[in-house]
Amino acid sequence: MRPEALFDISQPNLNFDKPLYDINEMRKINPQRHEMEQLTGIVHIDREANGLIGFKDVTEDEFWIQGHMPGFPLMPGVVMCECAAQLAGFYARKFELLAGDFLGFGGMNDVRFRLPVLPKQRLLLMAKVVEIRVKRRAEFAFQGYVNDRMVFSGNMIGVPINRDSKVDGV
Repeated sequence: MRPEALFDISQPNLNFDKPLYDINEMRKINPQRHEMEQLTGIVHIDREANGLIGFKDVTEDEFWIQGHMPGFPLMPGVVMCECAAQLAGFYARKFELLAGDFLGFGGMNDVRFRLPVLPKQRLLLMAKVVEIRVKRRAEFAFQGYVNDRMVFSGNMIGVPINRDSKVDGV
């Protein structure tokens, strides 16, 4: 069963030509660079609902085009999830929901891919806080749309990561 949209995507105030936050503004919050930058802009923030809407303009120059899948460049599901994570991460860091130097994946649940995402398409992304343990853990619902059709959805957990965190003495 398809979940209900997290936000009304027919809102007339969504301005893709002049987003609230463009790539340069997002770089002040999100640490990803180069091939790992997966957002084009953020067009709506709703502090009362604890969520936001952003987008990724999928170009013909994406790093995955040549190999996934040759002759039919299909955006990998893991990259779609990374887009949603960067959107949620922007919100969590901008509004200081979590501590730490970075925000990491703590897990994903109920992820469903419904339709392919291809080059020259705009992937509209939504994320909304479902549960928060301030400074320790944030769970977000997320959705992606192309041409007003839901292409994927799920839930993710964000957790703080510190630069000095070490695994097995590494």
